Amino acid sequence: MRRILILQGHPDATAPHLLHVLAEHYRLGAETAGHEVRTVRVADLDFPLLRSQQTWTEERMPASLDEAADAIRWCEHLVLFFPLWLGDMPALVKGFLEQVMRPHFAFEYVKGNPLGHKGLTGRSARVVVTMGMPAVIYRHLYRAHSVRSLERNILGFVGFKPVRETLIGSVEGLDADDCRKWFTRLEKLGAEAE
Repeated sequence: MRRILILQGHPDATAPHLLHVLAEHYRLGAETAGHEVRTVRVADLDFPLLRSQQTWTEERMPASLDEAADAIRWCEHLVLFFPLWLGDMPALVKGFLEQVMRPHFAFEYVKGNPLGHKGLTGRSARVVVTMGMPAVIYRHLYRAHSVRSLERNILGFVGFKPVRETLIGSVEGLDADDCRKWFTRLEKLGAEAE
């Protein structure tokens, strides 16, 4: 059994969206299989955007993110859910990751080693992204550029390995049967902690 953190990155906290339902199905599958699950909703957190490298490297992250950082440290498997907006993760998700993936938490600088020391090794991750365009177009024509960057330059850089992805495209055109298939798939991924 694994400790799983669901990081809900949909920036709209005013109404449930498909992404929230997908995350709940993942949670259901994980808990049914006996995994321990916590959820952090980025839209519920209050934090400023970073404005300088000095702030990022020398100042403490905002206290409002302590619980989220503790949940990241606690987990063995991280599942990040977000909608693709303008070809990338929403700014709120990027701002959150910039705040928490800081030196002395997510990694350490090591003199003579440009890659430093990864602070979050021993953890795996899955990125679940919804989008309006067909996922095959995003994956092959756009080469899933922003998701690959997240996997390599953020999650991989701090130690998450392996990092897998689930891309759900054409969400406006999904009918009830399509949704049920995705819900079942997310429950299975949750049960397998993948």
